[in-house]
Amino acid sequence: MAEEERGILTELARYGQIGTTFAASIFIGFGIGWWLDNKLFAGKTTPWFSFIFLGFGIAAGFKHLWDLSKKISDD
Repeated sequence: MAEEERGILTELARYGQIGTTFAASIFIGFGIGWWLDNKLFAGKTTPWFSFIFLGFGIAAGFKHLWDLSKKISDD
C-alpha cells in the first residue's frame, strides 16, 4: 500500500472515530439512565434518570471530541 493511501486511510479512521465515539457516548448514557429508571426503580423515576444520564453522555461525548481535536491538531 502506498504511503499516500495509508495517510488518507489514517485520516478517515480518525474522523470516523469522532462520530462513532460521540454517538456511543450518548447512547450509553441514555441506556444507563433508562436502565436505572425502569429496572432499578421500577419506573417510579421515569424519565428523570434517562435525562440526567443523557446529559452525562452528551458531556462525555463533547469531552472526547475536545480531546480528539487536540490530538489531531497536535499531529
